Amino acid sequence: MKKILAISLKDTMLRFSSWVEWLFFLILPIIFTIILGGGTGTPPDSRVHLLVVDLANSSLSTDLESALENSEAVRPEVVELKKAEDQFSQRSVSAILIIPENFTIETLADQKIELEMRQQPNNLDSLVAQQAVNSVISRVSSSIQIANSSVAAAEKIKAFDNANTRQAYYDASLSEARELMADAPDRVSISQGGTNDQSDYDPRANSSAGQMITWVFIPLIALSEMFATERQMGTLRRLLTTPTRKATYLLGTISGQVVLALIQMILLIGFGVLVMKVNWGREIGGLAVILLTSALAAAAFGTMLGTFVKTSSQAQGLSIMLGMVMALLGGCWYPLELFPQTVQTIVKVLPTTWAMKGLMDLLANGQNLIGILPEAGVLLGFAAVFFVIGITRFRYE
Repeated sequence: MKKILAISLKDTMLRFSSWVEWLFFLILPIIFTIILGGGTGTPPDSRVHLLVVDLANSSLSTDLESALENSEAVRPEVVELKKAEDQFSQRSVSAILIIPENFTIETLADQKIELEMRQQPNNLDSLVAQQAVNSVISRVSSSIQIANSSVAAAEKIKAFDNANTRQAYYDASLSEARELMADAPDRVSISQGGTNDQSDYDPRANSSAGQMITWVFIPLIALSEMFATERQMGTLRRLLTTPTRKATYLLGTISGQVVLALIQMILLIGFGVLVMKVNWGREIGGLAVILLTSALAAAAFGTMLGTFVKTSSQAQGLSIMLGMVMALLGGCWYPLELFPQTVQTIVKVLPTTWAMKGLMDLLANGQNLIGILPEAGVLLGFAAVFFVIGITRFRYE
C-alpha cells in the first residue's frame, strides 16, 4: 500500500510541476462552461432596451411605464433627457420614448396628447419597440375613452352637482375600466401541442456536464504520455531492479490519476452549483456512480493508448486530439439531438457518449440511480476492455 501511495504522490507532483496543468485542470473548463452555458446565473433579459424620458411625472405616466415594464417585447428604463439623447446619438439604444409634461389624465380627458418616439433608422429593435409602445398606449387610451364615455352617459341621465362630483365619478370609472381591461380575455389564443418533450434542455446543465467530461477525459487519456515519458527516461526499466511489481506500478499510477479526476469533477460540480445554478444534487448516488465509471473508462483508455504510442510528444498530441474529438462527437459540446440519426448511432462506440447520457439523464430527465445503471454498466464494460488490452500489452521498454 505504501508503494502505491508513493507512486501516486510522485505522479501528482510531476503532473502539477508546471502551471500549464492548472489550465486544463480548472481554468479552461470554467471558461468554456461559462461560454457554452450562455453566461452565469439567471439568463439575461432578451427584451429590447427602451429608454423612457418622463417629463410629466404624473400618475398617468407612471401607469404607462408600469404597462411597458410588463411587456414581453421591451425593457423600459426611465432616464433623464440628456442621458437618453447621449446614448441615442452613440447608437447604444435603438429607441427613446419621451413623455411630455402635459401627459396627465386631466389633459387627456380634454385634448389629444402626442408622445415623441425617436428611433434608429433601419433598425429592427426600434420597430419592435414601436409596436410594443403602440400596443400599450392603445390599452391605456382605451381605458380613458371608456371613462370619458361613462361620464358622458351619466351626464345625459343626470347632471353632476359640481366639478368635484364629476371628477370623482370619472376617477371611479377609470379605475374600473383599467381593471376590466386587465382582465379582458384574449381575442386570439395560441394552443401548443400536447406532446411533452422527454428532455428539458438547459444550456447551463449541458455545458456544465459536457465540459466536465471533456476536461477530465483529456488528462486521463494523457496517462499514455506518462507511460511513454517514463519509458523514454528509463525509469520503467529500472523498476525491474526493484521489488515493485507491474501490478503495483500500474495500480499506483492509475488510481492516483483517477482520484485527481474525481477531485476535479467535484470542483467543477461545485462551480456549476454555485455559479451556473445547476441542480447537481438531485441524485447523489447516481451521480457518484457515473463519475466513477466515467473516470475509470477514461483512465483505461489512456492506459491502452500508452501501450501503442512510442514517444511522449506523440502521446500528448493524441490525447488532446482524441479527447476533443470524443467529447465533440459524444455530445459534450452540443446536444446529440443536433446530429443526424446515423451519427447518433455510430457515436455509441465512444465512452464519452455514455458518460454524457448518464449525466444528462440525472440532470434533465429526472432519472435516479436505477435509471442510469445501463450507462454505468456500459462505461464499466469500456473500462474492462481497455484495461485488459493495456495491461496485456504493457512493457517496460
